[in-house]
Amino acid sequence: APAAPAAPALAAATDFTPQVRALYRVAACGGDDPIAARFPAKAVVAHCKDMAEIYASYRRAWAQPAKAYIAELRPKDLPPRVVYPFGGGDLSSALAVYPDATELTTISLEAAGDVRVIDAIKPGQLQLDIGATATEIRRLYYAAHSTTKSLQAASHLELPGTLMFALAGLVVHDMEPIALRYFDLEPDGSVSYLTGAQLDERAAALAAKQAGKTPPKKITHYWYEQVSAFANVEIAFRPRGAPASAPPRIYRHIVANLDDSHMAADDRVLRHLRGKGKVAVMTKAASFLLWYDDFTKIREYLLGHLAWMISDASGIPPSYAEPAGLEQITYGEFDGPYFIIDDKNTRAEFVRLWKAQPRRPLPFRFGYPDSAKHNHLMVTRPRTGAAPAAGKP
Repeated sequence: APAAPAAPALAAATDFTPQVRALYRVAACGGDDPIAARFPAKAVVAHCKDMAEIYASYRRAWAQPAKAYIAELRPKDLPPRVVYPFGGGDLSSALAVYPDATELTTISLEAAGDVRVIDAIKPGQLQLDIGATATEIRRLYYAAHSTTKSLQAASHLELPGTLMFALAGLVVHDMEPIALRYFDLEPDGSVSYLTGAQLDERAAALAAKQAGKTPPKKITHYWYEQVSAFANVEIAFRPRGAPASAPPRIYRHIVANLDDSHMAADDRVLRHLRGKGKVAVMTKAASFLLWYDDFTKIREYLLGHLAWMISDASGIPPSYAEPAGLEQITYGEFDGPYFIIDDKNTRAEFVRLWKAQPRRPLPFRFGYPDSAKHNHLMVTRPRTGAAPAAGKP
């Protein structure tokens, strides 16, 4: 693998810590800082009461059992770097699967959004948006996966919806943001941080360019990437209550269409990912895109760089994993996908994979259910020849 890109310089970057802390407090309902006078306190208190119930239900129903179960599967010596393609801002799931990761990267079609909105949003609009955000987070946690519809809906609120999903994940896992910056990827895949002036200039240029344009009316099995100056974001975070000297952990969200045509035209994302070396991987509810021939580049990246991967059946098909020297261990039951465009009958590979292995109980949903609403999960790892016994995780 090529050498990792050099660490980026922060000196010229604009840090939006006050804004992310405000968004974390009044919209994600994290921490107990006083509510600033410019916000409608009564609406925020009511919203945070609802959010507290959403978080408690999610921890009880999914995060805690999933975290405990997956801890028994996960090797102790994994790389601390996590890659989550098609993941939206789903930091909630990422930290349940990889609670000790020091760098987590999600990639999806949705832009992070402009955190500076929190400085000027009108009280009435804030009240509307925090209500809509709570609805989408509730849907996300109820389904145990990020639906494209919810991600797209949240990303078009005035409040930055994708950021909201990420900040909610920090609250769920008792973490707090300590810095926020926007960045771009250089041709070699390295990170280049942006200033507020650069963001303003880009936003103005995009607004002029997009004037009068409408999204494509006809698409195949994926949506279009959201165009925004506030696309890629980095949040530094740490456990709540940790000393200021504690090393920060890093979450990055990158906007990219991962199909082959886009990756061939602009390979900065792949260069960035390759620079991480071996990584821990997860994907779930990924619209089965890794089954398709027009997602070969991201699939080949994963095959060559994963140290360990957890997924539902929207992960890597066995016909690609086995020739790459990987083995796949199944959990729960799988009778077929509950939706799919599958001209190559890839589903049959997964049905055979589950039938060929002992049934290992799975007490929670991970991503999509199967066609019969069964829970299922799959680990993909370098071949060791040793699989867990039946009934054991």
